[in-house]
Amino acid sequence: MKQKAYAAAGVDIDLGNKVKATLPQLLASTHRREVLGKVGGFGGLFALDLKKYREPILVSSVDGVGTKLKIAFTMDKHDTIGADLVNHCVNDIAVLGAEPLFFLDYLGTGKLEPHVFTEIIKGFARACAQNNCALIGGETAQMPGFYQPGEYDVSGTIVGVVEKSRMLNGQKTVKRGDVVIGIESSGLHTNGYSLGRKIFFEQLGYKPTSRVPGLKGTVGQELLKEHISYGPLVQKLVKKFNLKGKPDAVKSFAHITGGGFVDNIPRVLPKSLDVVVKKGSWDMLPIFQIIEQKSGVPDDELYQVFNMGIGMVAIVSADKAAAALKFIQSQKHKAWIIGEVVKGRGEARVE
Repeated sequence: MKQKAYAAAGVDIDLGNKVKATLPQLLASTHRREVLGKVGGFGGLFALDLKKYREPILVSSVDGVGTKLKIAFTMDKHDTIGADLVNHCVNDIAVLGAEPLFFLDYLGTGKLEPHVFTEIIKGFARACAQNNCALIGGETAQMPGFYQPGEYDVSGTIVGVVEKSRMLNGQKTVKRGDVVIGIESSGLHTNGYSLGRKIFFEQLGYKPTSRVPGLKGTVGQELLKEHISYGPLVQKLVKKFNLKGKPDAVKSFAHITGGGFVDNIPRVLPKSLDVVVKKGSWDMLPIFQIIEQKSGVPDDELYQVFNMGIGMVAIVSADKAAAALKFIQSQKHKAWIIGEVVKGRGEARVE
């Protein structure tokens, strides 16, 4: 059979349709009863149960995975990238107290490779199921000549909901003397990879397959470690400590993403207060110890680029800090008291 002109130009619609035919089985685990229709329509349908809320506020976020993708390309391992993206987006809306409802993904590539597509979607589905978030749609674009061979880009959009009276707004509730709890990350998560790749592969001369003293896996495996989802933990913390729904005990969270401590914590602070984070107050992951000791990059920059082993911080009233810390640890998350709220100008600093 003669090859179709569009396929000869690099876009195989028939292959795309064949690969997408597997989607219903892949996405079955993410189904929620509020989802209407089937994946593949022009729009995803979700019937929000308004009886559960007095004043529901929809919270949305969009993100990508950045140059962590370069590690996935090199190692030809694609099953964690989708989960990275979902968990990152879940965390971004969790800081407001929102629970995720549904997720949409975008995948752009030069040539559609069925095994890569399937691995990425499996990662999306696994993380959505773990976060009780429906994967209700997406877009797969074949764009020959636009991406390097074997490369692709992914992004995702999440929509969640929070009761207006329970929404976390640290700018109104955080007070001087409040305590900062740091919750452990799994590694770099999805930020700082342009510098991280330069440090490990150019400056230190490692390969993804290199084994380095102190690291359990190879350098590549450490750099591909999955971004942790703190969404379920945030929901449990808020439910347990903010008893009447008012954010008077657990006041705010900051997702430590691009910008590190310095740029993310101020997003949930009043303009009259600062947060001081104390270096050495947590057990730093080995990968960050290597970066700190061998990169030659000043600490000020490291703590603005990387999460340095803390993926999420919670700002909690001083009288509830010990109990909140104990509860977080009981949920199988390592955590430490890493700082406090002091008088200032709405800034965060690491000392």
